[in-house]
Amino acid sequence: MLTVYGDHKSGNCLKVAWVAAHLGIDLDWREVDILKGETRTPGFLALNPDGRVPTLVLEDGRSLAESNAIIGYLARDSALIPADAFARAKMRQWLFWEQYSHEPYIAVRRFQLFYLGRTEAELEPKLFERGHAALALMEGALADRPFLVGSDLSLADVALVAYTRLAHEGGFDLAPYPALRAWINRVEAGLGVAS
Repeated sequence: MLTVYGDHKSGNCLKVAWVAAHLGIDLDWREVDILKGETRTPGFLALNPDGRVPTLVLEDGRSLAESNAIIGYLARDSALIPADAFARAKMRQWLFWEQYSHEPYIAVRRFQLFYLGRTEAELEPKLFERGHAALALMEGALADRPFLVGSDLSLADVALVAYTRLAHEGGFDLAPYPALRAWINRVEAGLGVAS
């Protein structure tokens, strides 16, 4: 059985749990509390020297880090990865974009407000501006299609819904983004994730 070290408060970890559940893959989930420093122990650092969750450990002991790499591994032979080469490349484009242009703003604000208890005044204003820019870009992309890569659910949707659905916990109002809100509902329904 595959083992995942993760924290259910983390959207990056939830991606892994959702993909595995969607595909019927059993996981041995080992809950790790990042706020208690459990990713900084010698045992954990032996699995993932970067000291972050999620971390996947294969049956043979090899480990894999980074949420989008892990979900790509789990979904490698599934319909969550488009068969068409261009659509597959577009899916990967969204996965890269999520980690560089979405997660650093949406997830970071959520973590600082919701888990660290910081006030709005303590946060870098650019997090809010760039977070809304990311949401606006997604709104535009979803204006004429049900999912980020056309008509079918893909890993792009899984990766981006994880923190987008919780954006309100980071102080982002999703009311101005109707296409985005409808997409969240479709992705949650497709994955069987409760709102």
